[in-house]
Amino acid sequence: MIRGGTTMRITGGERRGRRLASFKGGRIRPTSDKVREAIFDLVGQYTVGLSVLDLFAGTGALGIEALSRGARRAVFVDNSPESLRLIRRNLGLCGYESESMVLKKDLSRGLPQAGELGDGMDLVFADPPYRKDHLLPILTDLSASSFLSEKATIVVEAGKEEHIPENIGRLSLAKTRVYGDTKICIYSYGGHDR
Repeated sequence: MIRGGTTMRITGGERRGRRLASFKGGRIRPTSDKVREAIFDLVGQYTVGLSVLDLFAGTGALGIEALSRGARRAVFVDNSPESLRLIRRNLGLCGYESESMVLKKDLSRGLPQAGELGDGMDLVFADPPYRKDHLLPILTDLSASSFLSEKATIVVEAGKEEHIPENIGRLSLAKTRVYGDTKICIYSYGGHDR
């Protein structure tokens, strides 16, 4: 049995139903299975063969879900030692160690450099702590980054009351949905539409 807090499972793809380890207690807010499934419904079948970047990765559930649904590789970024241990544990539980890289980085100080990430990132998940003023700087940095592929999609999770700008540099808001207290925003890089 996997010990921890909320029971989490992969909701689709080759590892569908696989349980993931999660945080003990209510200190960290992982993306719920329902919201994760809704995110992948919004993104559609665009995960196959993609390079994925999971920022503020927490348990790694979003990036692991993308791998289960056919992503080629995933890079997980978080600053918390507990999160980094959980991500590695969950990658091991799902057998995705060889398709993944885990980076320790304080994202309040900026994004990883292109050299740390490898080739172009096609799909980016950003799930910063709600009400901590991380969202706008992260979106601004993503818009100016050199590691996004030409047709990258950025998926942002925010509190439902948070203001989400429609355009930030090369990012254009394509879709927004609210699930309980969570707002999901899908941005297109360079103005493309998915």
